[in-house]
Amino acid sequence: MSNFLRKLSVSNRNSLLRIIAIASAGSGLLYANSNSNSRANVAVKVPAALQESLSLPWRITQYIFPRASLLSSDQWQPGTLPLFSSRVGSAPSSDIKKDNSGVVGGEPKPRCNCLGRDTIANAAARVGPAVVNLSVPQGFYGITNEKSIGSGTIIDQDGTILTCAHVVVDFQGLRGSLKGKVDVTLQDGRTFEGTVVNADLHSDIAIVKIHSKTPLPTATLGSSSKLRPGDWVVAMGCPLSLQNTITAGIVSCVDRKSSDLGLGGIRREYLQTDCAINAGNSGGPLVNVDGEIIGVNIMKVLAADGLSFAVPVDSVSKIIQHFKKSGRVVRPWLGLKMVDLNEMIIAQLKERDNTFPNVNKGVLVPMVTPGSPADRAGFRPGDVVIEFDGKPVESIKEIIEIMGDRVGVSMKVAVKRAKDNLLTLTVIPEESKSDM
Repeated sequence: MSNFLRKLSVSNRNSLLRIIAIASAGSGLLYANSNSNSRANVAVKVPAALQESLSLPWRITQYIFPRASLLSSDQWQPGTLPLFSSRVGSAPSSDIKKDNSGVVGGEPKPRCNCLGRDTIANAAARVGPAVVNLSVPQGFYGITNEKSIGSGTIIDQDGTILTCAHVVVDFQGLRGSLKGKVDVTLQDGRTFEGTVVNADLHSDIAIVKIHSKTPLPTATLGSSSKLRPGDWVVAMGCPLSLQNTITAGIVSCVDRKSSDLGLGGIRREYLQTDCAINAGNSGGPLVNVDGEIIGVNIMKVLAADGLSFAVPVDSVSKIIQHFKKSGRVVRPWLGLKMVDLNEMIIAQLKERDNTFPNVNKGVLVPMVTPGSPADRAGFRPGDVVIEFDGKPVESIKEIIEIMGDRVGVSMKVAVKRAKDNLLTLTVIPEESKSDM
């Protein structure tokens, strides 16, 4: 072996790599391990004496197999060169189990939570059967002159379908749905006549109901609260009535505000993704890699690629609860324009006005609507809300959650004004009107 190593020193770099791979395999240093996914990895152990003379493992791997990154995403130990990966069905030997015990050199073996080749396919397979194509006849006096197309998802075996309001309800009064009926087509080819039972124009969420004598496939609502920019997601639906269409991408922003998009009225937040969606995708599910619905696809930016938006499923779940409780979404209205504060904004405001109150957090009120509940309660522009209904607040979202659906209920609000004047105001929210 010493003679072999001396010969290596006079070889060029490429020859060195070839000799290591061949010599290591010939000297019995080739071994295989297996993981819980029945994926076998064949690797070469490189003696410690040679490791310093070699480049990074991934460079060596690229030389041996240029497309190794497409074959395996497993991480490797220092001194181990992954060669290839293949799916096997047999049980691992005792030697493999011993080497794959989880501890190498006294340190835990790294695990990879990377996106696998079947991750997106598996997620789509879980939800796909529950995704439906919606077609709404539009016309007047019983005469159909066009159809509105969209998508939806069956979320309950009783035939409850989640979709977008603009797919099944007339927003502008320019067209009329014939008796509120919706043509529903499942992935398996079954067709039903559905009925719009609830719709909320502000959030653009609606519920359609169908009745079936045979079992219906359903999808599970997940949670959008733990999503992060960069998380993989799958958009599903029927763009241009093309059933069973799937696109994938990542979350670009988890809290894109409606004001950022130039949408007035009640404050809303959207999930922004780079998934490709088109006309007909509206109402279809946005799905995480676990096969759970985390949003409802609602719109895209026509003049740009990779700018798609969905209603977060956490918001959708609250809307569904409102539907079940009141048949509509009840939204309290104060008549305040509010801005979340942070340390940087507070510092900037203090530089501009030395009378700005000394606060570390809170919600700034830059504008009060004349004649509104807030105006009658005594709110003024420049107030900083620090407590709402007895609870400390530092964001608009917290205020909205505290109010819930309480309309006509008196609430105490603590605000700080210029020169640190502290006041307690009493406000009685009204129900938001459709044109607000």
